[in-house]
Amino acid sequence: MVQTSMIVAASVGTVATGLLGSAVYFDHKRRTDPNFRKQLKRESRRQARAAKEEAEAETIRQKASIKEKVVEAKEDGFPLDVEEREAYFMQEVARGETLSQEGTDNIQAALSFYKALKVYPTPSDLITIYDKTVPKPVLDILAEMIATDPELKVGPFGHGPGSDSGMPTVGLD
Repeated sequence: MVQTSMIVAASVGTVATGLLGSAVYFDHKRRTDPNFRKQLKRESRRQARAAKEEAEAETIRQKASIKEKVVEAKEDGFPLDVEEREAYFMQEVARGETLSQEGTDNIQAALSFYKALKVYPTPSDLITIYDKTVPKPVLDILAEMIATDPELKVGPFGHGPGSDSGMPTVGLD
């Protein structure tokens, strides 16, 4: 009488032998058949190209979405009164922090930080704070938003009195 464990062991052995045999066969074919190697390389290149194109398309879609969000925020407008600006700033920073901690909607989190940046009196100081506190994926999206807004002045050099072009003058004597 044949036991169940013997049947299971024989089945597992047969399957393992079949898998090992097919692996050895395809490895031998890969090593010796030039047409098979060419076909594998073509397939690999095609998959890599498709993945690259998809990544580029996703980047373009994300940039378009970011630009659209910035335009919508500008159309909505920003408060003009000092007290309203302060309240708006606090509200948007709190919302941005909450969204960035959740990690579900980085574009919306970056948009909240962008709106807070638009009403802050010295945006370059706030960007320094953002660099230290905001997660990198959200910060990258925020940088893209800042780049799409030419009205927002956040240059690294001062544009005030005594600064003619914003270029440092150290060592240029």
